[in-house]
Parts: sequence; C-alpha cells; structure tokens
Amino acid sequence: MKYSHKLSDAVHILAYVDIFKGGDLSSRAIADSIESNPSLIRRLMSMLSKAGLLTTQSGSVSPKLSRPAANISLLNIYQALDDSTTLLHVDDKTNLNCPVGRNIQQTLDQAYQQVQTASENSMAQITLQGIIDDIVEREAQRN
Repeated sequence: MKYSHKLSDAVHILAYVDIFKGGDLSSRAIADSIESNPSLIRRLMSMLSKAGLLTTQSGSVSPKLSRPAANISLLNIYQALDDSTTLLHVDDKTNLNCPVGRNIQQTLDQAYQQVQTASENSMAQITLQGIIDDIVEREAQRN
C-alpha cells in the first residue's frame, strides 16, 4: 500500500514557521527539520501559500502564517495539498461477470464516503494551534 507524508510534512512546515518565527525559516532549515530536501519544502510551501495558509515573498526568507494558527484546521491543511482529497480509493477494475465484482464499487463508494465524512469532520476540529501547543509542551518536558 502506498501512502504519502505530504500532510505530515505540511503540518511540520506550518508549525516550524510559527514556532521559529524570527529565526532561520529557509527551505534548507525546514528541510533539515523534516529530513527532506529543500525543493520538496518549496513545493509544499507553494501549495500552502496558494491555499491562503502561508504568506511568502519572492526573494525573501520570511514565510509566516496567513492567519492565526487557532484559525487553521488540519482539514484546511489537508485540502491545500491536492485537488483529489479522497482518503480511500476503490479499484475500478473488477469482473462484472461476478456478483462481487459487479457490486463492490458502489458498495465501497458508499462506505468510503462515510469514512471520508467522519475523517473530515474530525480534522476540522483539530487546529494548528493545538498541534503547536503540544509540540512546545513536549519539548518543555524534555528539558
């Protein structure tokens, strides 16, 4: 099964930008934190910027959140990353001569839509500020 780290990395970027505002906010510094490469960070930052979650200026290393972290939900971040924001996908190649193959797609579409709706409702309740607060608290406990 293939999975993506884009949501995790996007949340990481936004939390980093807020926590380290006034510090080194270069794509290299953020990439070092994520253990990724700066070009991936720039692509994700561009998506976040287009979605209105991050403000950047060309030629300047000064990204910042476009609105307070308390007003950015995990769902906002998730929706910023793709046009196709569907968690689960049904295999569209099935044997129509089989009763299961003939009906599985519609059955799973309905079930997967329930999962999608529940996930989005849950993500809408989680704020970037809550995530940032948890990161800061965990770091304080380490020290």
